[in-house]
Amino acid sequence: MNLLKDKVAIVTGSTKGIGLEIAKIFLEESASVVINSRNQKDVERIVNELASTYKGKVVGCAADVGEYAQCEKLVRACLEAFGKLDILINNAGVSLIKPSIEILPEEWDKVIKINLYGPFYLSQLAAKQMIKQGGGCIVNIGSIYGLGGLPKRAAYCSSKHALIGLTKVLATELAHYGIRVNCVSPGYIMTEMEVKDVSLGDYTSSDIEQRTPMGRYGRAREVADVVLFLCSDKASYITGANITVDGGWSAFIGWDKLLTQVKKL
Repeated sequence: MNLLKDKVAIVTGSTKGIGLEIAKIFLEESASVVINSRNQKDVERIVNELASTYKGKVVGCAADVGEYAQCEKLVRACLEAFGKLDILINNAGVSLIKPSIEILPEEWDKVIKINLYGPFYLSQLAAKQMIKQGGGCIVNIGSIYGLGGLPKRAAYCSSKHALIGLTKVLATELAHYGIRVNCVSPGYIMTEMEVKDVSLGDYTSSDIEQRTPMGRYGRAREVADVVLFLCSDKASYITGANITVDGGWSAFIGWDKLLTQVKKL
């Protein structure tokens, strides 16, 4: 459909999971994409895989978005490769499941730096370039953990709550420059991060499926589809929004058994 024809995008954390699906759907819609991860080998592997189909449309840059200098490096790599920056997807993120009273300062710092500092640093750098170009689009990947609290997720929930707030501030500040800023908050999506979290034993996959009104995990592609819409001209009057992609999780305030009863009606 060429929804993103001639557009250039940076997608952070795009060597797996939701980020990789976003990068793929952008390429399918004729955008040029910068692949990012902290791991150089992962970046090279994904770029090589995608370049076989999208030659000249994809480059990679290994960078830790929690560090300002690394964010500068990432934006610079984009401009050197494609000459402009139209879309920024702040997807890179890390999880931490640990009782609040046991979280170490360095663990807290790591989550906040990658999940919050990175999106701010990159949004600031990208916005400066987008202003020169006359507009652009920024999408932050939040979480339903930014809408409520959950035991053992102090750092993660804090970072995602703040990210939604940051989205709203940037949207109001940058609107008159033609820059739209939105947030997409996934629920439980079956990714490598989710598999790792389940392996810790606090909950099972069936726990999530039974609690979700739609009765299943989401797919990374379903999140990517929403991000694509927000970055396209079809969302030209949407800014400052937070869109949940969670199968009804955040709308439902009941308990598992109640959903079972409803299904019998």
